[in-house]
Amino acid sequence: MTGLNRVLSTGLLALFMVSGCVPPPSSNSGTRRVPVPTAPAASESAASPDDSRTEPGPDDPDAPTEFTETATGLKYRILRKGTGRKPTGTDTVRCHYRGTLDDGSEFDSSYSRGESISFPLTGVIAGWTQGLQLVAEGGKIELEIPYQLGYGEAGSPPKIPPQATLHFIVELIAVE
Repeated sequence: MTGLNRVLSTGLLALFMVSGCVPPPSSNSGTRRVPVPTAPAASESAASPDDSRTEPGPDDPDAPTEFTETATGLKYRILRKGTGRKPTGTDTVRCHYRGTLDDGSEFDSSYSRGESISFPLTGVIAGWTQGLQLVAEGGKIELEIPYQLGYGEAGSPPKIPPQATLHFIVELIAVE
């Protein structure tokens, strides 16, 4: 499968899987964003040894304890510096992640499925598009995404309530 076909098929699969769960764009979003995909395509399985893990890998010993905040309100901490390249907003990435709400309840996790997932950064919530560009391949980032960069005023029921702040641990396995 060519790179473009792979990107297109992954993007279409993600759109198919989450159809109907995306709220209309808020007045400050300008574009409609789909959620982080929830399952890899069959052809996407086991691309690296990192795929089968069920828990995040270790943090760097000198990882910051405080969050940095961007101008858009995204808060992040680089928990493990990567050694590869950083993605751009139009790249496709392969990641492992865990998403929780303010109360700590998990709403999605690639670790629980035992497989990482590949998706284009143009097809996810703005907080992911911005946040993943801050970490290099092999790195790990913690994101605190305000609702304006997530699912907006409406949320994404039933898992994500209105105006929800989202918390993610994301390991960037590869920029594809």
